[in-house]
Amino acid sequence: MASSSSSFPAPRSRSKKPLGKMADWFRQALSKPKKSPDPAESTPRDVSQPSSQDDPPAQDLSSALSPTSPATHGGASSTSSSSSSSGRWSKDYDVCVCHSEEDLAAAQELVSYLEGSAASLRCFLQLRDATPGGAIVTELCQALSSSHCRVLLITPGFLRDPWCKYQMLQALTEAPGSEGRTIPLMSGLTRAAYPAELRFMYFVDGRGPDGGFRQVKEAVMRYLQTIS
Repeated sequence: MASSSSSFPAPRSRSKKPLGKMADWFRQALSKPKKSPDPAESTPRDVSQPSSQDDPPAQDLSSALSPTSPATHGGASSTSSSSSSSGRWSKDYDVCVCHSEEDLAAAQELVSYLEGSAASLRCFLQLRDATPGGAIVTELCQALSSSHCRVLLITPGFLRDPWCKYQMLQALTEAPGSEGRTIPLMSGLTRAAYPAELRFMYFVDGRGPDGGFRQVKEAVMRYLQTIS
């Protein structure tokens, strides 16, 4: 029995040594400082990184829409953009010329002067621009409402023509206070013959060397500047 008990080590001595090593290993592992995570590795791949100094800076919305940025579609698009933002282009015509039939030649001369100026004013001349087959009254009313300004070519023939008086009253209906929109151009008449309906507004005297055409153009341009 003595030889049998001495040939096998005691169970406690066999388990004590491995447990001691294991405890030492856990103790060392817990005492090691944790390695700080690498910022490059901690950032997910799908998250966008800041651009490097070699990359061009991203353009924000305000700089993209600034006037200094180049047009993306050429000059036509920039012209269209500026045109759509201008009050002048909200109507089809700048001037509607109202005149008697016997003053057609003088009206055509006025229209040629306004359209040929540097401003390239857009004029409506009824016998030239009215829709063929359209009702005369309807065409006139549409022309007045589609024009910024109305020039009344007041002559002896204008005062004799009931149709011209209708045109004058329609123009006053469209702009009762005038506000620079109705421009009387009086030619071949004395001041006493000036229509009573227009006494609250100044007229252009057509007795000048250019028939008052320059003053009419300047009056139209002044109004267009107020709405641009």
